[in-house]
Amino acid sequence: MESPAVVARGLTKWFGEGETKTVAVQDASFEASYGELLYLVGPSGSGKTTLLSMISGILTPSAGDVTLEGKDIWKMSPNDLADFRLHKLGFVFQDFHLFPRLTTAENVAIPLILQRMPWNEAIGVAEKFLEIVGLPDKGALPPVKLSGGEQQRVAIARAIAPHPDILILDEPTASLDGDTGRRIVEFVKQEILTPKSCIIIVTHDSRIFEFADAIMTMEDGKITGIERTKTV
Repeated sequence: MESPAVVARGLTKWFGEGETKTVAVQDASFEASYGELLYLVGPSGSGKTTLLSMISGILTPSAGDVTLEGKDIWKMSPNDLADFRLHKLGFVFQDFHLFPRLTTAENVAIPLILQRMPWNEAIGVAEKFLEIVGLPDKGALPPVKLSGGEQQRVAIARAIAPHPDILILDEPTASLDGDTGRRIVEFVKQEILTPKSCIIIVTHDSRIFEFADAIMTMEDGKITGIERTKTV
């Protein structure tokens, strides 16, 4: 049987020490399968973003381990982890993390260029994905010229353009109207999710729940349940 795409075991993260110690995530364990779109839901402050940051190699766990595609990422060297994230992971941050001195097309092209795709080809792919997220005429503009919703769509385009094996999106529809959010999530599920990939989405947006293959809930830093709507 094929191993899961994502395996988290006993993930715990605390900040501070002694009286100031705060536990953000406590003993979180779960698996996400290839071909699965998993939603992570729960109240604000329940630890969802912290959990995803540990899974994606951004935030070092205080305890526990993460295995992605059979590799324990927190036992990798920093260079190997950076290379793994570049070639295997896509991440959409809540605050977008766009480069203000680059055009929107150049922002989308960054991971492709880092993967050594020729510049002109990378810009062409970036323009294609900007069109997919509804920004066909914005490629030459800097992010400052875009609305918050448009910047969010640029961040989504950047994450999905390389077709990552594991795609993690933190509130990807928060700044989008209902129709745009549904259209983008539907595209991600139909065109980006494959039998060889896995997508995890943090969301409060009940308008896109219909696309989930599984819904995992968190509260007070703990995973409180997971419900699968299909067998994978």
